[in-house]
Amino acid sequence: MAARSAPSCHLRLEWVYGYRGHQCRNNLYYTAAKEIVYFVAGVGVVYSPREHRQKFYRGHSDDIISLALHPERVLVATGQVGKEPYICVWDSYTVQTVSVLKDVHTHGIACLAFDLDGQRLVSVGLDSKNAVCVWDWKRGKMLSMAPGHTDRIFDISWDLYQPNKLVSCGVKHIKFWSLCGNALTPKRGVFGKTGDLQTILCLACARDELTYSGALNGDIYVWKGINLIRTIQGAHTAGIFSMNACEEGFATGGRDGCIRLWDLTFKPITVIDLRETEQGYKGLSVRSVCWRGDHILVGTQDSEIFEIVVHERNKPFLIMQGHCEGELWALAVHPTKPLAVTGSDDRSVRIWSLVDHALIARCNMDEPIRCAAVNADGVHLALGMKDGSLTVLRVRDMTEVVHIKDRKEAIHELKYSPDGTYLAVGCNDSSVDIYGVAQRYKKVGECVGSLSFITHLDWSSDSKYLQTNDGSGKRLLYKMPGGKEVTSKEEVKGMHWASWTCVAGLEVNGIWPKYSDINDINSVDGNYVGQVLVTADDYGVVKLFRYPCLRKGAKFRKYIGHSAHVTNVRWSHDYQWVISIGGADHSVFQWKFIPERKLKDALHIAPQESLTESNSDESDSDLSDVPELDSEIEQETQLTYHRQVYKEDLPQLKEQCKEKQKSATSKRRERAPGNSIRLHFIHGYRGYDCRSNLFYTQIGEIVYHVAAVGVIYNRQQNTQRFYLGHDDDILCLAIHPLKDYVATGQVGRDPSIHVWDTETIKPLSILKGYHQYGICAVDFSADGKRLASVGIDDSHTIVLWDWKKGEKLSVARGSKDKIFVVKMNPYVPDKLITAGIKHMKFWRRAGGGLIGRKGYVGTLGKNDTMMCAVYGWTEEMAFSGTSTGDVCIWRDVFLVKTVKAHDGPVFSMHALEKGFVTGGKDGVVALWDDSFERCLKTYAIKRADLAPGSKGLLLEDNPSIRAISLGHGHILVGTKNGEILEVDKSGPVTLLVQGHMEGEVWGLATHPYLPICATVSDDKTLRIWDLSPSHCMLAVRKLKKGGRCCCFSPDGKALAVGLNDGSFLMANADTLEDLVSFHHRKDVISDIQFSPGSGKYLAVASHDSFVDIYNVTSSKRVGVCKGATSYITHIDWDSRGKLLQVNTGAKEQLFFEAPRGKKQTIPSVEVEKISWATWTSVLGLCCEGIWPIIGEVTDVTASCLTSDKMVLATGDDLGFVKLFRYPAKGKFGKFKKYVAHSTHVTNVRWTYDDSMLVTLGGADMSLMVWTSEVERHREKKNCDSEESDTDSEEDGGYDSDVTRENEISYTIRALSTNIRPMFGVKPHLQQKEPSVDERQGVVRPPVSRAPPQPEKLQSNNVGKKKRPIEDLVLELAFGYRGRDCRNNVHYLNDGDDIIYHTASVGILHNVATGTQSFYQEHNDDILCLTVNQHPKFINIVATGQVGDSADMSATAPSVHIWDAVNKQTLSILRCSHSKGVCSVSFSATGKLLLSVGLDPEHTVTIWRWQEGAKIASRGGHNQRIFVAEFRPDSDTQFVSVGIKHVKFWTLAGRALLSKKGLLSTLEDARMQTMLAVAFGANNLTFTGTISGDVCVWKDHILCRVVARAHNGPVFAMYTTLRDGLIVTGGKERPSKEGGAVKLWDQELRRCRAFRLETGQVTDCVRSVCRGKGKILVGTRNSEIIEVGEKNAACNILVNGHVDGPIWGLATHPSRDFFLSAAEDGTVRLWDIADKKMLNKVNLGHAARTVCYSPEGDMVAIGMKNGEFIILLVSSLKIWGKKRDRRCAIHDIRFSPDSRYLAVGSSENSVDFYDLTLGPTLNRISYCKDIPSFVIQMDFSADSRHLQVSSGCYKRHVYEVPSGKHLVDHAAIDRITWATWTSILGDEVMGIWSRHAEKADVTCACVSHSGISLVTGDDFGMVKLYDFPCPEKFAKHKRFLGHSPHVTNIRFTSGDRHVVSAGGDDCSLLVWKCVHTPH
Repeated sequence: MAARSAPSCHLRLEWVYGYRGHQCRNNLYYTAAKEIVYFVAGVGVVYSPREHRQKFYRGHSDDIISLALHPERVLVATGQVGKEPYICVWDSYTVQTVSVLKDVHTHGIACLAFDLDGQRLVSVGLDSKNAVCVWDWKRGKMLSMAPGHTDRIFDISWDLYQPNKLVSCGVKHIKFWSLCGNALTPKRGVFGKTGDLQTILCLACARDELTYSGALNGDIYVWKGINLIRTIQGAHTAGIFSMNACEEGFATGGRDGCIRLWDLTFKPITVIDLRETEQGYKGLSVRSVCWRGDHILVGTQDSEIFEIVVHERNKPFLIMQGHCEGELWALAVHPTKPLAVTGSDDRSVRIWSLVDHALIARCNMDEPIRCAAVNADGVHLALGMKDGSLTVLRVRDMTEVVHIKDRKEAIHELKYSPDGTYLAVGCNDSSVDIYGVAQRYKKVGECVGSLSFITHLDWSSDSKYLQTNDGSGKRLLYKMPGGKEVTSKEEVKGMHWASWTCVAGLEVNGIWPKYSDINDINSVDGNYVGQVLVTADDYGVVKLFRYPCLRKGAKFRKYIGHSAHVTNVRWSHDYQWVISIGGADHSVFQWKFIPERKLKDALHIAPQESLTESNSDESDSDLSDVPELDSEIEQETQLTYHRQVYKEDLPQLKEQCKEKQKSATSKRRERAPGNSIRLHFIHGYRGYDCRSNLFYTQIGEIVYHVAAVGVIYNRQQNTQRFYLGHDDDILCLAIHPLKDYVATGQVGRDPSIHVWDTETIKPLSILKGYHQYGICAVDFSADGKRLASVGIDDSHTIVLWDWKKGEKLSVARGSKDKIFVVKMNPYVPDKLITAGIKHMKFWRRAGGGLIGRKGYVGTLGKNDTMMCAVYGWTEEMAFSGTSTGDVCIWRDVFLVKTVKAHDGPVFSMHALEKGFVTGGKDGVVALWDDSFERCLKTYAIKRADLAPGSKGLLLEDNPSIRAISLGHGHILVGTKNGEILEVDKSGPVTLLVQGHMEGEVWGLATHPYLPICATVSDDKTLRIWDLSPSHCMLAVRKLKKGGRCCCFSPDGKALAVGLNDGSFLMANADTLEDLVSFHHRKDVISDIQFSPGSGKYLAVASHDSFVDIYNVTSSKRVGVCKGATSYITHIDWDSRGKLLQVNTGAKEQLFFEAPRGKKQTIPSVEVEKISWATWTSVLGLCCEGIWPIIGEVTDVTASCLTSDKMVLATGDDLGFVKLFRYPAKGKFGKFKKYVAHSTHVTNVRWTYDDSMLVTLGGADMSLMVWTSEVERHREKKNCDSEESDTDSEEDGGYDSDVTRENEISYTIRALSTNIRPMFGVKPHLQQKEPSVDERQGVVRPPVSRAPPQPEKLQSNNVGKKKRPIEDLVLELAFGYRGRDCRNNVHYLNDGDDIIYHTASVGILHNVATGTQSFYQEHNDDILCLTVNQHPKFINIVATGQVGDSADMSATAPSVHIWDAVNKQTLSILRCSHSKGVCSVSFSATGKLLLSVGLDPEHTVTIWRWQEGAKIASRGGHNQRIFVAEFRPDSDTQFVSVGIKHVKFWTLAGRALLSKKGLLSTLEDARMQTMLAVAFGANNLTFTGTISGDVCVWKDHILCRVVARAHNGPVFAMYTTLRDGLIVTGGKERPSKEGGAVKLWDQELRRCRAFRLETGQVTDCVRSVCRGKGKILVGTRNSEIIEVGEKNAACNILVNGHVDGPIWGLATHPSRDFFLSAAEDGTVRLWDIADKKMLNKVNLGHAARTVCYSPEGDMVAIGMKNGEFIILLVSSLKIWGKKRDRRCAIHDIRFSPDSRYLAVGSSENSVDFYDLTLGPTLNRISYCKDIPSFVIQMDFSADSRHLQVSSGCYKRHVYEVPSGKHLVDHAAIDRITWATWTSILGDEVMGIWSRHAEKADVTCACVSHSGISLVTGDDFGMVKLYDFPCPEKFAKHKRFLGHSPHVTNIRFTSGDRHVVSAGGDDCSLLVWKCVHTPH
């Protein structure tokens, strides 16, 4: 029976042989103390070569695969593999954990690196995206994360010379990362022509942006920036696995077994070839090097560690050895010496000295070794091989004695007999062979009983018997040496075994768990002397059991360290050590055995600190030594708080049910009722399953909780105030040390903790996201800054929070069993204790994790269940109360003593200044001195002690005490029965609050003319409550059974009560004494009602489907109503007392005539006309509307109608109390809803005068009293109800611009597709046609005598030396994104500059000079912009861009925060708003940023932007949100507006709370689409609507509407901070009195209108901003206008095209002008020098192309409708126009001699016109057989040819003017072109990129000098090439700025500028050309 407890001896890890070299690199370093740190299996090892001693870090739960050393060289970070791998940062000196980083990576952690000052750590995961993650490791907090690469990453390093830069390398890539905000942005290293693209294995960063990296082929690649600048070839002859930088230079180590040392400039110093040294061998491969001073450490693939002294480099020391890769199975111990023998699949057999901890012999065999044995005299060593052979060696010199091969399958086990005569050999073919040792190992016998492979063998002490185990788990016995099977029980009894290594057999039953038949234990070994057994299993665990252990599921101690399978384990010959070997980790662990007697001295080893406990885990045997659980505790542990439906699920459920609703709501639904209710008083306190949840606040009020409500009770006034922020049961409550804030935790799928202020009852912070199902314990730290919480999920997670910030600091799994309490150490904020079922744990924080140590009980006691705990007067002392009534006293983690304190469990304890107070199940409060030596005083809670002022009656003496608190001269006590009592120090007890005891409460009745009510509950009591101000329980009576219903008689004298056993009684309403009782039914009586008037009849409904009618006066049953098919739920009488209405559980509504009970059928129309005495029914047409949309998951359980028949109150299964207008006809009526009850509301009743509503919560046992507030009184108070849960059906209004903005879909650049409908094979994929010469086989001589080939392109600036263009710099942007963005133009620098955006560029524009500067860091379109208004953050701008999915990669949507003046990026926030960011706003202090997404949930996120930290995020609305802005005076309040949506938000901690705007206060107000928001003083908010009204909100309630503030939608509003004036901008037609911009006073009562003199029919304002005396306006038409406030003068600052694409672009032949023509029907003339638009012509149709004549005096314009026009430049008069085609003209060109006009169209044609014939413009000819639409055309310099590129990627040349197709290649090659704009042709083959599957190059232009080429493409890139570029994928420079689709691009005259035109962005960008200097 001893096996019931774990053995009391212990193992301590003493040595680990080996080093992990395989599949790992860079994992071996010197620490500051000159020790060596590395890892093996799951253990971090710190080895001191001087003392030859090892220390171990054992915080990991699986194989360690990565290691990094902190720059100060004391701390080490290690990463492991596993499903949920974590990183540990630990101290190499103390080997204690400092921080744990978890919950981010999956699969494993491949690389780690610290930054220069050691503050940050970067890690790389093994997941499919190889995630890269940066940590603030001390806080355990992730700072940033990004997908690393598609393939494995091998090394990562911080650049130690540049801040915030990292480099990573791996399979075929190297990436250079920069960290800004929370964004990690990679740039791929460019290999270029310098070196081959190949796998990079390791790297080191150096000064001047240099990076050195080691490649797979043995070269070293040197990088500058992101470019490969040189390679050092043949540095090694094979892959370079490791590179280590130190002060002297660099060390590299490779697969070739060489170490090379390099100086700081990477010049070679020396080479050390380890293969050539004496310890070396062929195939030695270096995996890790570390160079410090004159020492070099080398780790090899084969688990060796060498140490080299530099000046004696040919003599390396081998300081550690282990087995190489391959499984390790063989283990044997020497019979007389401290030696162990191991043999492995690496074919080596090794002998280790256990005393010297060293390898003393090694011999290589020909086959993998699977087992070993040494004979009894220690002379022979037998080895069993994998191929079935058997070799015997002499131990002395490892020479062979004999080699035998009798079997084909592996030999798995062999053993010599104790007398040394035989050797038994077990094989995988299920046989055992017996060999005679003396007969030179001749086979003498064979055992063949097994059917499966042999796993273990043991000899009997007399060598006469052998026992075997096989793979099927069978144990067989054989007689030796013959091998006959032994079956007789008698014979078996007498056997004594020489050794016990079998896993099956009576003696070792206990090693197997109770109910399982798995065979995962690989090896055992019995120690007869110490009576212990050691086992090894598949999970890397070594366990110690008592021996023998007979009963299954014995207790044990467990030790971890090995990673996966532990294959074998043996005691040393003298039982001093245990040796265990790992299969996959091929390591050998040596454990020191510490027997029981030594343990006393070795207390220091008791609790081994680690994340998974190593010491005695509770095993699952029957806990006979644990006392029986107390009934109350047992009851409590069985409570589950799981819900069928969590409140969090409701929105989704509603969405799913919306479809049904749409079909149902054809009728216009009733409005919600005018009346509302307010919670007034709650009778109840949650004591039955909670403890220590009752406190005094600062000002002496009492705070506690019941149901979903936090209650603050004022005992002087007997009033209550309520915190109603929770939506489900509160399970725990803790009070802040200053006694003013309270934390409460609730039930939920993702349960939340609310921290709230007891004065204001406002939430300060809401914490969620880390627990499941519910939170059962919370506690504040002594400084009040932190909060600890425990969840009720399966592992009872513990979380430590910084509650004000709402941040999780640390998290850990608590325990499998329930935890009842968590307490934070008052002296050390990083320590805490948890106590619970068989559980007392002491925790300390380590970064993001918590490290727990079990309380060490020792011999003093047993692991008891702890119900409460407190800290004592020092940080070491702790006290806990047990379930048996003891108080345990702890010092550190050790139990010092126990004191008997109560009979039955100690439920609550409280530390005082000079002592303690405890309370228990025995109903006694005890006061103790400060060391629990003496009990100073006890108070028993008895009825006799009740003071006269009590608000109720005690039900029983000595109720179980669940909470105690002291303060204000009193002891406050909460009981299990739901009573709160105040005990005076002198003894009297005052009862303050009480509710029902445990058990559901259903019965409720209100008195016919007094403010009292009666309740009856499953707790077997009937109670009468006073609802008037005294709020107390007037009377109580115990019943023999629980009851479910009750009713007062109409005269109020009698009270009828229905009980659960089918009986009912009538009692005197005053004395509660019985008048009469009946028992006619077997099932629950569910409803009971007196008939109205005199109350002559009593109807009694029961669950067995009958209603009995009794005559009250004669006390006889006079009728039975039959006919219901299910149980009865509700009954009502009509007002004459003649008719009963009945509801049943099958949702039937039935009618019976009274008193006989005859069933009646009444048509539903008639039911309404009947006058009912009461209405508690939930069925029928009159209350159809009370059933919610989600009716499937919830029932409406109760209803009650006011006596004026106006308002119907209902209660439902989700805990909602709702008010409807009566009758509630039509489905899904509108309502007001109130949350206070947690789950089922079982009953609701109005009082006789409708002044109060009383509601009962079933499971929360509380009686809530609500006061009714009629419509008239409402204005003064906000109603605290929520509106109905369906959005109003009314349409939110319509406007084309709003619809367009709402429906626009933004593509990101990377996914953009071609803008033209191209088809065919792309140029770079086409087969090249051979030239004439090639076809004819002519070989031209290299130097040709033929005349030179003519120039490809006529040069226009021949006079100068041609200078190539080397760069383009953005100089001007013409355009502003106003069409679908808002509030994106702002003043900066006191109105000198304005800031706005277009495409992907942020623009700072100087108002006076028109000069612009640009922010170009966005890689995609900017959608929103805002300016920080706080003086501390001057000129700080935030811009948000589009993106695709929110995967934190470079294409994810992001917000950039930057300095507008120097364009420095301050922070980048990658966000989870998939699709894009549509609104940004800074908070009042400027430190927070709010962003809104375009994702389907329209997420709202708040950031601390300087750190890049996301504070809070939540779905905003199911439809588009247009704008969200912080209140200008707040960091926590903001407002969002959108489609039929306005929400008022509060940031509490990390949670976002929102309130919908309430419209109901104004008649006929409807929720419209809201477009803009502004703010006023005193919490006023103004929202602009789609109809032109402005709504004015006070808090979240609509208080007035400014009707028709504009005639059209109000798109923009701006609040001026300095004077509070408000600017609005809308869409309207200019008129005398109105204007699209208005300036209002602070309250929006008066305004002044401004007209914008733009000449447009309607002005549509998208952005407004107000500076000093000026208003800045951005319009839908891409204009930015400045309006003077005094004179209303308008000055247009910025112009742009209104609609794109801008297809047409033409530059003037000699001046810096250019023309653009766009979809918006305008052609505009722009002046680059003056930076402005000179002119525009409205054509009335969309224009497609434009061209200057060679002299610049004429302009030709091609239109979308097929027409073309020629204008004279001087007068802008039309010279001629013509329409010969019906489809769009794509290009139009004048010939260089000005004679011809060529017009190319989408009708696959080019028409020629002769201009010398005058303006009649008759077509003279055209080009035929063009296979597709025309894209671009170019004339030759002599005007005789035209080249045409077409939509099928083909280029054609035609003669002019005949239109004849030219096909002779040689002739075409000789043509000199006047211009080149073609994207096709061999000369420009290089412009087509590899990545253009879906997207194309759209336009090109060769410079006038003929040597540079620019292109534009569908990705929005402008690229610069050399011309010609015939080679594929030519080198180029890229320039970002445009959105997707650059439509056209041109050089201006003299190649001074390049102009590019945008498709999607309607913008023109002017780039300055930078020429290479001469």
